[in-house]
Amino acid sequence: MRTDSLFYQLFQIYPTILFELIGDLSPRTSTYSFLSQEVKQTSFRIDGILLPPPYAADLPIYFVEFQGYRDLNGDLYPSFFSEIFLYLNDYRPANDWRGILVFTKRRLDPGLPLHYQDFARSSRLQRIYLDQLTGEVADISIGLGLLQLVGVKEATAPETAKQIIEKAQRELTDVTERQKIIELIETVSFTSSQN
Repeated sequence: MRTDSLFYQLFQIYPTILFELIGDLSPRTSTYSFLSQEVKQTSFRIDGILLPPPYAADLPIYFVEFQGYRDLNGDLYPSFFSEIFLYLNDYRPANDWRGILVFTKRRLDPGLPLHYQDFARSSRLQRIYLDQLTGEVADISIGLGLLQLVGVKEATAPETAKQIIEKAQRELTDVTERQKIIELIETVSFTSSQN
């Protein structure tokens, strides 16, 4: 299973994890929905878009890209910004936008190319490195724990997975949701051990 499909499943269950990652814990973040959407007239596909409800034109749209492998051709940043601007052109949303790049490991970030340096100092772009997330599993949400699991070293993944499963069993009362999370943890653990 590709890393981006793991993220897609995780964000389908917990769309608010993105907001935890970027430090926005306002109550309005729970109104967003997560989807993957094709941009018209191209073969581009954005990994994830968090759309606010139609009545909330003051909330930004979040474009999310997950990177779990090395970008050998230098396509990541040009493709990411092209996808965003094609989406904005095709759909013409009233909302402002933010771009979030989530890397499983910091070393996978090829660095911002010269043509996109203006975004380095802009609030429009945020880069997150899962291998640098801090916090003990007991002290963070189940969703952030799952993201942390994707970024941890192979040697520590089994213990981290065990802690998240225990936390899910304690905290989640909905049996279906708990089972989905446990299956996702097992998938993430297996995928992490394959990389």
